Amino acid sequence: MKTETSFGQPLGGIAQVAYVVEDLHQGMKDFGEKYNIGPWFYSDEYALKTAKYKGQPTEMKMGLALGFSGHMCFELIQPLDDKPSVYRDVINKRGYGYHHLGLATRTFEKEVARFQKMGYELAFEGSTPRGIRFAYFDTTTDMPGMLEVIEVNDMQDQFLLLMQQASLNWDGTNPARKLETIVSQLK
Repeated sequence: MKTETSFGQPLGGIAQVAYVVEDLHQGMKDFGEKYNIGPWFYSDEYALKTAKYKGQPTEMKMGLALGFSGHMCFELIQPLDDKPSVYRDVINKRGYGYHHLGLATRTFEKEVARFQKMGYELAFEGSTPRGIRFAYFDTTTDMPGMLEVIEVNDMQDQFLLLMQQASLNWDGTNPARKLETIVSQLK
C-alpha cells in the first residue's frame, strides 16, 4: 500500500495548511509575494457538491485558492456570505488568519471515526465538485484551529500533484490561475 502522496506528503499526515482571508485575490498576492507560495489555482465561487454544517445542509458560498511551497499545500478561503460556517466561526472568534490543518488519507471513514472517538465535534462535512469527501473537526480546544480530514484517491492525488509540479521552479509569473486549468488536465 502506498504510504505517501505523489507530491511527497505522508498519507495519514498533514498535507495542507489553510487560512481564511478577507479578499481571496489580495491573499494570493500577499502569500505569493511574502512567502513565495504559488502559483495559486483559484475559484472565485467554489461550489461544494454537498455540505453539512453541524449536521444541517448548507449552501454557504466561498472563494478558494490552492498553492504549494515545496511539498506542502496551502489553501486560502474567502467566505462570500454571512451564512453560518466553520469559516465564520473562526473569523467571529478571532478574525482572519490561520484556520485549519488538512490531513491526507486513503482511509477516510477510518480517520473520521478516529477523530470522533477522540471526542472532537464533526463541524463541517461534504464533498467537492469532483466528489472528494472532507470532514472538519473542531479541535480548537487543543490547537489554534480545526482539523480537516481529506480523502485522497488517485484523482485527488493527481490534482494536487499537478499544482505542486507547477510550483517547482516557479518564477513568480502568472501567480493566479483559474482552478479549471488543473481540473481540465485530470485523466
